Amino acid sequence: MGKILDRVKTYLEFIKIEHTLFALPFAYAGAILAAHGLPPLRIVVLIATAFTGMRTAAMTLNRIIDREIDAANPRTANRHLPSGKMSLREAYSLLIVSLVVYFVSAWMINKTAFELSPIPVVIAWIYPYMKRYTCLSHFVLGLTLAFAPIGGWVSVTDSFNPFGSELVPCLLGLAVSFWVAGFDIIYALQDVEFDRSYGLYSAGARFGVRNALTISCLCHVLFFLILCIALRIYGAGIYVIPGLVIIAILLVYQHVIVTPAKYDERRVQIAFFNANAAISATFFLTAISAVI
Repeated sequence: MGKILDRVKTYLEFIKIEHTLFALPFAYAGAILAAHGLPPLRIVVLIATAFTGMRTAAMTLNRIIDREIDAANPRTANRHLPSGKMSLREAYSLLIVSLVVYFVSAWMINKTAFELSPIPVVIAWIYPYMKRYTCLSHFVLGLTLAFAPIGGWVSVTDSFNPFGSELVPCLLGLAVSFWVAGFDIIYALQDVEFDRSYGLYSAGARFGVRNALTISCLCHVLFFLILCIALRIYGAGIYVIPGLVIIAILLVYQHVIVTPAKYDERRVQIAFFNANAAISATFFLTAISAVI
């Protein structure tokens, strides 16, 4: 039993389950807004299994495709595949299981969710290769999480018309994509020198740390503005204002703690995990406030 628990712990560390937990609220936010309240319990459970399956598949693809780069980077050389903590065969097995969970969950949710389900998988597969060719990879990563509020909305409505009633989830998805791109630019600052030496494209390596932080700041401004527009179109009242204020403060905090002169790993980790987990939770509570 002890060995089994150790392997489970290894798998959870491999897929960074904490990332799933702070990203899942965006899917639930889309579902709550679509349902104008709490969606059925069946949908709540299936969103969790679908999102967890997709997030696990995306992380596993990233780790498999980038294993040689991770091995060459001193910061990531101790990750599971380059260090031998997990075999490549185990990783592929985890990928297959997670994709099965994802597609079966999408099929059980509704027809539209199942028809759209291959799109996030394709984006997740493309993303790891992008850093080899363009610093737009940050925005491709953002696109992978942009499907969270859209998927939550589709899970409730069984429809998708981005130019009609589904404008709100599309705007939320666009907002989330800028949020992710902004913090991924900050996260990548840890590897600026490695990226330059290895020929990888990140905003920091391509434009310098100061300009990368400016781009990140602009991404977060766009995130906040688009979020406000989406909630306005939805018809949210004054109850969302406290949540928006908190999100704005947390965004500012990220850019205060990480500066061109101070972007060490400790500061980046605080900005990446602590601030973003709080933003995710606040986003979810703001969605609840919007339906009051």
